[in-house]
Amino acid sequence: MSTTTGAFIAGGIAACGAVTVTHSFETVKIRLQLQGELQSKKEAVRLYKGVLHGVGVIFRNEGAKGLLRGLSCAYIYQMTLNGCRLGFYEPLRSSITNLIYKDSSVQALGVNIFSGATSGILGAAAGSPFFLVKTRLQSFSPFLPVGTQHHYKNAWDGMKQIYTHEGIKGLYRGVGPAMVRTGFGSSVQLPTYFFAKRRLVRHLGMEEGIPLHLASSAASGFVVCCVMHPPDTVMSRMYNQTGSLYSGAFDCLYRTVKTEGIFAVYKGFFAHLARILPHTILTLSLAEQTMKVMRKIEDRVLPESIKEKI
Repeated sequence: MSTTTGAFIAGGIAACGAVTVTHSFETVKIRLQLQGELQSKKEAVRLYKGVLHGVGVIFRNEGAKGLLRGLSCAYIYQMTLNGCRLGFYEPLRSSITNLIYKDSSVQALGVNIFSGATSGILGAAAGSPFFLVKTRLQSFSPFLPVGTQHHYKNAWDGMKQIYTHEGIKGLYRGVGPAMVRTGFGSSVQLPTYFFAKRRLVRHLGMEEGIPLHLASSAASGFVVCCVMHPPDTVMSRMYNQTGSLYSGAFDCLYRTVKTEGIFAVYKGFFAHLARILPHTILTLSLAEQTMKVMRKIEDRVLPESIKEKI
């Protein structure tokens, strides 16, 4: 087992590798979620008609730069979020399990879910300002704008403008739904991953290795997307608003459903699935590999007194 610091670094590196591949789908997802905001189906104009259409439209009009808007912020956010999520999950799980069952090796579903949610919420709170700027950068389009448009030169300029006009409170706009969203996702991501992994080993005889990691990650990614997408839609709209279009997360949810229908909270679902499946597969599969590397490094550099405690 790696130290918490080692797991934090390994998780962050794995997530950055994954987000490089999946960032384009995140851009499409956000624009689909903002498209037709607070408009009835009859009034709403569909500039982006789906995942592949969205990718094509953005690429033709804005090039690769348009698809990769906010990538630098995404790296910082992923390092923060997944560093916390993967770094704190196991220490939390083992500590709570040991406290309740007097044996940290016991796998209790309730404890696993709680540990996953808590570690995810910590990461979401820490990384919220970066996700805020990332969302606003990705929603901006000089050709086919949807939602409120924010003119930032880059991530740093976005941070500076928000802080100048709105202060710290502005940087943490939408942190509530962000924590709920990530808490939902994290509560099922790692528990589902390890549950699927154990079942695949037990019932299909799969052995430790990349095929097992990929299959377990795919199962985890699908469940995460189903659970996380409604609060994700609310979060995207809360992050992108200027002023007080919504008084809070519940107001956003209520007005969205009232105006656009119940399925509005699932706008961009397939774009989200197209992003989160490979993202989860790459993050968790890469994390397995980066954890091994971190353990080897720690074995070489850490004194024996610390090794005995982990």
